[in-house]
This record gives sequence, structure tokens and C-alpha cells, in this order.
Amino acid sequence: MTERDPKSLIQIARENGANETGEPLDLGARVRELRKARDWTLEQAARQAGLARSTLSKIENGQMSPTYDALKKLAVGLEISVPQLFTPPAKGQVGGRMSVTKNGKGTQTATVTYEHELLADALTQKKMLPYRARVRARSMDEFDGWVRHEGEEFLYVLTGVIRLFTEFYEPVEMRRGDNAYYDATMGHNVVSVSDEDASILWVTSIH
Repeated sequence: MTERDPKSLIQIARENGANETGEPLDLGARVRELRKARDWTLEQAARQAGLARSTLSKIENGQMSPTYDALKKLAVGLEISVPQLFTPPAKGQVGGRMSVTKNGKGTQTATVTYEHELLADALTQKKMLPYRARVRARSMDEFDGWVRHEGEEFLYVLTGVIRLFTEFYEPVEMRRGDNAYYDATMGHNVVSVSDEDASILWVTSIH
């Protein structure tokens, strides 16, 4: 295909930004993070773990390496297992990442069948690819076969009326507020059946 389709958009999102590499775990910072997540003071956490406040403070500040006995006490006090002390939060769990896209300010990419506006484009290494599309196609003949790609996809009709064609289901007509969630490895195409070009929101998972 010569035009840019959702598969190309997904590849762009995957390739955007440098590869992220894991950081070595800072045990003291990890213990402090677990304590603050419970909204405990040093005194409260030390009491829960059966450790001296000064000992816990030194552990958090990297001034001493705890013995295995101290690690066990910490784990019991924090109500987790010892291995969890050495397991950092899941990637992005507490990252505080955020991106705001003002109306009409997303990255525009036009094709024969769609006009895409990439949303949250400033964020790299995303797990979802959100984009708004203006549906220009009026017939399946305008597509060079099915669009298919990895992941799952959510479609929400913003304006107009569309017809969603999929490889294994009968075509379905959808109006404003209608939505669909489907396996994107299944062939799918969307055409506008209203007088004006329809607009939809697409959110695609990125693996």
C-alpha cells in the first residue's frame, strides 16, 4: 500500500524515542517508596518492622546494608514478601507521565481513505496509540484489501455515520456514540455512509 495506514502509525509509535534500559535497583529508595505509599512516618514503619528508627533511616539513605533478618522484618512490617523488596514497580506505574493535546493540535497524517490526527504524540514508548480519524472513504473499493495489524482496537464514532467492515462479521452501521472493540489482526475497514465525512476516535494497543 502506498498510503499510510494504521499499521504504519503503530510502527511509528513503536520506533519513536530511544530504547529504555533498566536501572539498577536502589534498595533504600525502594523501601522509602513502599513506606510513603502507605503514608507511614519513619517511626511508624520502624515500629511495624520491629527495627530501630535510626536503622531504618540508614537503610533508606543507603548508609548501611540490611542483614537478611532485617530484610525479613521489613517485609513483614510492610506486608510484602522479601523478593518484592527487590522488585521495582511495573514500568510506568508511578511515572506520572501525561500528555495534553489541544483540539486540532495533534500530528496530522492524510491518506486516500482517512485523515489521521495522532493524539498524545509527545509521549514515547506508549502502550496505546490514540488517534482521531476523518473517514473519507465511501466504498470498500477505495481500500487495497483489508487493514490488519497486531493488538486490539477500540473505535468510537464522534460524528456522522460509518459502516464497519470486518473479515468475520457482517458489516455494521454505527452512529455517534456507537463503539466497537475488536481483534485488530482481523481484517477491518471503515467507510462513511453519511453525506459528510464521519469522524471517529481509534485507540490501538501497542505490543
